[in-house]
Amino acid sequence: MAKVHPFKAVRPTRDKVSLIASRSYQSYTPDERDSRMDYNPFSFLHIINPGYKYHKEISGEERYKLVRNRYLEFKEEQIFQKESTPCYYVYKIVNREQRSFCGIIAATSAEDYEQNVIKKHEDTLQEREHTFKEYLKTVGFNAEPVLLTYPDNDEISNIIFEVIQERAEYEFTTTYRDTHFLWVIDNKKLIKRLKEAFAAIDAVYIADGHHRSSSSHLLTEDMKKENPEHKGTETYNFFMSYLIPESHLKIFEFNRLVKGLNGLSKEEFLIKLDEWYRIENRGIDIYKPSKKHHFSMYLDGEFYSLYLRKTKYEFTDALAELDAQILFKTILDPILNIKDLRTDNRIEYSHGKKGFVYVKSKVDCGDFTVGFGLFPATVDQMKNIADQGLTMPPKSTYIEPKLRSGVTIYEYE
Repeated sequence: MAKVHPFKAVRPTRDKVSLIASRSYQSYTPDERDSRMDYNPFSFLHIINPGYKYHKEISGEERYKLVRNRYLEFKEEQIFQKESTPCYYVYKIVNREQRSFCGIIAATSAEDYEQNVIKKHEDTLQEREHTFKEYLKTVGFNAEPVLLTYPDNDEISNIIFEVIQERAEYEFTTTYRDTHFLWVIDNKKLIKRLKEAFAAIDAVYIADGHHRSSSSHLLTEDMKKENPEHKGTETYNFFMSYLIPESHLKIFEFNRLVKGLNGLSKEEFLIKLDEWYRIENRGIDIYKPSKKHHFSMYLDGEFYSLYLRKTKYEFTDALAELDAQILFKTILDPILNIKDLRTDNRIEYSHGKKGFVYVKSKVDCGDFTVGFGLFPATVDQMKNIADQGLTMPPKSTYIEPKLRSGVTIYEYE
C-alpha cells in the first residue's frame, strides 16, 4: 500500500514561474549557467549556486548555508509563497516533439522506501547519499522531485482528466520549447479519492532519482533520532515525488564509448567478439538496433551489427536479459577488461537522444576507439529487475520526463 500524501508546497508566484524554473544544475555548462544568471535575477540557479554573487566557487557546508540564505531571501521578497493547506499537484509537460507526460506531484513515504513499497533498480553511492543528506538537512528544502512510476490506473487518470479541464495555475514554455502546466488540487473530496487510489497500489517504482530518495530516507533516520517526540507524520518522513503512469515514461538507451581495445588489434578484437555475436559489417551505413539483444558498433570508420548468440549466453534472471548487462558480461569485462563501470576512465556514456551520429563523431575525432549502441530497456524490464531485488549497471536508462527545479518546493520542518 503506497502512502502518497498531499503537502504544502512552496511555489513561485504565477507571474514569475517561467523565470524561476531551471533545469537541473548539472545539465548546464558553466557558461550557460553564468549567462542565465547574468540576465535573469529570478532564476532558481541563483539559489543553488550562491557563489555566483561573490564570483567564487563555494562548496560543502559553507555553500549549503548560503543556499539556505538565498532561498529565504526569495521567500522574504514574496517570490515564493507557501500553500495554506496540503494539496496535490497535476503536472503536465508537452515536449518539443509533442510527446505529453502527465502525473501527480505529492509527498511519498521514506518508510515505503525502506519497506520496498518504493522499489529500486539502481545501486547508489554512499558518499553521494550522505553528501545530499547533509545538503537537505542544512538547506531545509528539496526542489527536485524523484520520478516514480505506477501501473496505469483508471481512477487516478479520471481524477487527472477532471482536474485539467480547468485553467492551469501555471502554463509556460521554456527556451527548449517544452510547455509546462501545473494544476493545484485543493478539493478535499478529490484529495481523498487520490490518496485512496494510491493506497490501493501495492508498489511504485523509482524511474529517476535513486540518490535523492536514498538521501531522503537517511535524512528521515537522522531526524527521527534527534526528535524525542517523533510521531511519523512530520514532513521529514516524506519526500517530494512526481508520479506518472507507466505508459507515460519514455526510456532511451545509454550508448557506450570506449578508449582503446585492451591491447588488441582490430582483427583480434573482432575474432573475440565472434565468440559471442554474429557480426555483419555495415560499412558506412548507420545501423541502429531494432530489438533487444541486438547491438550496433562503430569501429575504424565502419558500422557493425552484433546479434547475440543465444546458444552461448545464459539467461539466468531479469538482469541477465538486460542489454547493458549483456554488453558488460560479453565485451566490456572479458574482452576490454573494464571491471568497474563507475570508475574506469576508459568508458563514457551518451544517451540515446543524442543519436548514434554523436557516438560516430567522438570515435572519428580520436577521443574514443569504439562505440556501442544499445536498444532501449523497457518499463517491464526495469520492474522485473526491481522485483527480483537486482540492480542495473550504471547508465542503463535515460528516462523522460525531466522536470524543472523550483516549480514546487518541499520544505522539511
